Amino acid sequence: MAIALPKVRASLFAALGDDTRLRLVARLSGQGPMSITRLTSGSKVTRQAISKHLRVMERSGLVLSSRHGRERRWRLNAQRLADARSYLDQISRQWDAAFDRLRSVVED
Repeated sequence: MAIALPKVRASLFAALGDDTRLRLVARLSGQGPMSITRLTSGSKVTRQAISKHLRVMERSGLVLSSRHGRERRWRLNAQRLADARSYLDQISRQWDAAFDRLRSVVED
């Protein structure tokens, strides 16, 4: 049985499918909510590029933002990361089942 990958799931994996966005996920995961200023410090990526990446991540539900005075802080949406894990676990179980079927055919 194949997994249907609705657009919501596809946008999540598309958001995770970029090196810069993965680095942002790692920073937010390890350091908690951060402003764009903190997210760009020490990076060769421009503030404008980071902003674009954050918008992609926000549209997928991977990050959430909130205003704190004049600053916007970004944080990971833990539920969306759990969703990604769940989808990958489901795919893994299907592959395991397919390999088991193949093994039984080959061994017979």
